[in-house]
Amino acid sequence: MTENDTNKILGLLERIALALESQSGMTPETKPDFTVAGAFIWSPNSARIKPVHSYKALPANLLVGLDDQLETLTKNTEQFAKGFSANNALLWGARGMGKSSAVKSVHAELKDTYPLKLIEIHREDLSTLEELLDLLRAASEFRFILFCDDLSFDERDSSYKSLKAVLEGGLQGRPENVIIYATSNRRHLLPRDMIENERRTAIHGGEAVEEKVSLSDRFGLWLGFYPCEHDQYFTMVENYASALGIEIGSEQLHARALEWSMLRGARSGRVAWQFIQDLAGQAGIDQKN
Repeated sequence: MTENDTNKILGLLERIALALESQSGMTPETKPDFTVAGAFIWSPNSARIKPVHSYKALPANLLVGLDDQLETLTKNTEQFAKGFSANNALLWGARGMGKSSAVKSVHAELKDTYPLKLIEIHREDLSTLEELLDLLRAASEFRFILFCDDLSFDERDSSYKSLKAVLEGGLQGRPENVIIYATSNRRHLLPRDMIENERRTAIHGGEAVEEKVSLSDRFGLWLGFYPCEHDQYFTMVENYASALGIEIGSEQLHARALEWSMLRGARSGRVAWQFIQDLAGQAGIDQKN
């Protein structure tokens, strides 16, 4: 074989390699650079981990009524960030009571001390979880919180099996530098009527339900978030107003906050924040600053 033939073969192999990399969405230039940001979003269509440069989190002192949850989650996360054993966490409970905010707040508190990155994966992308974990496994110098917000499943959804295999039992399993935090309004990640329906219709109803319910059992840490009372709601509003520098009397603030919650038909941290955003806008305050 001549040198010219060898060069032709090498050129052909290089073109094949580039074509395969292009089809997978990954090229040497698009491999994730985790130094550019603290938070990222997994985009399976392009097989890329996209940085979130505008990522911000509420300070822990603004998350009223969550002292115990924040303390537990912070300890667990710091253990993981230091390279020690820690548990995957399921944050479940009432809507708008700070589940997602707690994860972001804890990460924001620790990210400047440890090489800790937050990666969000959407529920509908869980079937690509192994592909994402391969990328994170290769970046062993970093520690990753893999965050899935508003996690739940219905009777037509089988993507929970990908998550279940990673949490426990898969051959390759979860990389040592990855921990999984998920939030859900449901403690068992599926609605009660679905549990009862599967028990009635399945040949072995208990086994059919157990396969899905056991997913939540594979999270070693469960943290509950509960509906707030009037006093807690008013404290949230007061803290937000103070943080944004909104000057308003306590009595007027409470009255307007109560009216807002009645129009929304709910009281929660999310409702309190939405009220304050409206109040800040009326006062001409840029809440981004």
